[in-house]
Amino acid sequence: MVTFTKILYPTDLSEASRPALDFAVTVARWYGARLTVLHAVPPFEPVVVPTGLTDASNPVVYPPSMDAVRDAMREFVPEDVPAGIDVDFVADAGDPSRVVVDHAVSAASDLIVIGTHGRSGFDRLLGGSVADKILRRAPCPVLTIPPHARAAGTRVFGRILCAVDFSPSSQQALGFALALASQAHGTVTVMTALEWLAEEEPRTTGHFDVGEYRRHMVEDARARLGELVRSAQPDTPARADDVVTLGRAHREVLRLAAERGCDLIVMGAQGRGGVSLALFGSTTQQVVRRAECPVLVVHRPGAVG
Repeated sequence: MVTFTKILYPTDLSEASRPALDFAVTVARWYGARLTVLHAVPPFEPVVVPTGLTDASNPVVYPPSMDAVRDAMREFVPEDVPAGIDVDFVADAGDPSRVVVDHAVSAASDLIVIGTHGRSGFDRLLGGSVADKILRRAPCPVLTIPPHARAAGTRVFGRILCAVDFSPSSQQALGFALALASQAHGTVTVMTALEWLAEEEPRTTGHFDVGEYRRHMVEDARARLGELVRSAQPDTPARADDVVTLGRAHREVLRLAAERGCDLIVMGAQGRGGVSLALFGSTTQQVVRRAECPVLVVHRPGAVG
């Protein structure tokens, strides 16, 4: 059974991070979890800025005090948001990704909720953005919220799409998806995408029939997918159907999520080869960057760092 008791919501206090706050509050209320609003700031000590001029004194920049930052955080969070849940406001100095991950570890957070567009822009993901580093190093699942995601409302995700490639990470994600759907009386579409030979026209070359082999691959994948779903939910019964598609995995995930009006995509952070999320072309990375709905990224146990 999946349950969240300590939810961490990092924010840069920009308007772009507000949609993530809505989802963090909704999940916290649903599970009765404690919500921590975290803001990373530069060091709180005065900083001397060199001017390069020998005959002029160097100006000193005084950053806002810790109390001033906490006041700004409380102003950012609407007064009616904390109703019914416990909320903590934490400001810490340092690199934002390190601050978030370190706090998640020390506080034993079991979910991080972040917006995918902040002040630096999520398009900088491949260049080492804050979101990228958190996704790779987080000790717990990370729920990413795109800026135009539909409002969370009062119910946790009821229509879930879970993409699997039969790796340990994706099997862990499937467990989360089925448990979340069961708790919300929702449905899960479990899908896998076959990329090899997916976009080539069937033809017979010598003794190798491409079309026949592709049909065999689809049938085998459908059988494996069905067995995986049956074995994964004896204790978390949920309405689930399985789908095998042909095409680039990230495109198929996004297409199916849009067609079925899903309000959550659940994926593992690593694929069959244990490929890091930081590598260009990662299916999970591409989905997180382009999804119109929230994406829950799940690590397999012991795979983060």
